[in-house]
Amino acid sequence: MRTLIPMMLLTSSLLCHAEGLPDLGDVSQAAVSPQQERQIGEQSMIEIRADRSYLDDAEISDYLNQLGYQLVANSSEPGQEFEFFAINDNAINAFALPGGFIGVNTGLMLTAQSESELASVLGHEIAHVTQHHLARMISGQKVDSLAAMAAIAVAILAARSNPEASQAAIVGAQAGSIQRQLNFTRTHEQEADRIGLATLQQSGFDARAMPAFLERLQKATSLLEGNTPSYLRTHPVTSERIADIANRVQQIPFRLVADSLDFHLVRARLQTMRKSPQEAVAFFTDAMGPQKYGNQTAQRYGLALALLRSNQPARAAKEFAPLHELAAHNPMIATLAGQIRRADKNDKGIIEFYRSATQNFPQHRALTYDYAELLLQARQYEDALKLLNEQVISHPNDPRLHELQAQVYAALGKRQEEHHALAHAYALRGNLHGAIAQLELAKQAGSDYYQLSAIESELKQYRETVAVHTRKN
Repeated sequence: MRTLIPMMLLTSSLLCHAEGLPDLGDVSQAAVSPQQERQIGEQSMIEIRADRSYLDDAEISDYLNQLGYQLVANSSEPGQEFEFFAINDNAINAFALPGGFIGVNTGLMLTAQSESELASVLGHEIAHVTQHHLARMISGQKVDSLAAMAAIAVAILAARSNPEASQAAIVGAQAGSIQRQLNFTRTHEQEADRIGLATLQQSGFDARAMPAFLERLQKATSLLEGNTPSYLRTHPVTSERIADIANRVQQIPFRLVADSLDFHLVRARLQTMRKSPQEAVAFFTDAMGPQKYGNQTAQRYGLALALLRSNQPARAAKEFAPLHELAAHNPMIATLAGQIRRADKNDKGIIEFYRSATQNFPQHRALTYDYAELLLQARQYEDALKLLNEQVISHPNDPRLHELQAQVYAALGKRQEEHHALAHAYALRGNLHGAIAQLELAKQAGSDYYQLSAIESELKQYRETVAVHTRKN
């Protein structure tokens, strides 16, 4: 999260003039309510979504949320709302924000050798949220608004991700002592380990994956010429911690847990993203060669996806053909099937294909995007609006859904709704000035009382956030 460091400059004076962070072991100082934690997290996400490293990929996000909620269901707070998202960064790292927002670097997703290892990291981060570790850090700051608290949350994230840069950004005589307090204590890490391990086991994953992953990262440290993996810096790992987890695991019966197909498909998708289309084609062709390695279904998926991205739709269709029987049973494969069919401009049954696919996988947003675009092209505006309205209810923080919604409203001549939807999209992408401008246009475009009331409320919120950031410049 290197590009988030400028936010430190906005909050450095706040941090340096604070009277000190609270003792995180003292529950009485955790003055932030669960509702406020969520609001802090939501406002922090405005900054994160605006960052160029935020990975706006619905299929990877949906997979992380599916895996994450499998763990949340067995956590100490199963009713807590969470949002899991990916950061496009090769560094091996993951982090949590107040209110249930958990980010995972693509480098960590590709380093994990099994789904249980990835789940062990998510379980650890979920425990940080349910134990309110970060909220307690923030609650000791003397600030007068949630927007300011959200700025501090992002500052803490930046400080933990890049200690060297944060030291330069936090100025003042107490900078060093404040920086040291931003890191989780050993007690908190052990607590997150213990609770995360229990959640991992109760969710049906291999509990041995947690110490195995940490041990591998610790051994890799000596091979990185002194550059410790980010996850070890932000979640300090000691031999005692690893031994403690390993000892706990010894008391748990061995369980062989197979990885899901989606785990392998997501990793293949990430490989196509980190390489050029030509490099990805070569990579997956080699993976399916005489020395076959990796999950072959996922490797074929990756090859077909890479071929499509390199503008070779006919060859992509040929390579995809063996996966056709799986398409009806897996949303990611169904999405790729649809995209290959869309590349064939003469496919007469494409709308019917998407109608069936979205019925089979109603929560798979990538299918929704493609189907909505097709309905727009076919001028089936009411069908498109019904589809998007249902999705926005389920995924209110998806800017692409709001953008598509705005396109439909524009086609229907509903200007107030169009600008209101665009305001949501801009805000979710971190462009608060653009969101404010769109809300002003929405105010002028209609007279619906309920919409105007919502617009005024949103204007107040966005202006407060902008004002906090402006005062710190």
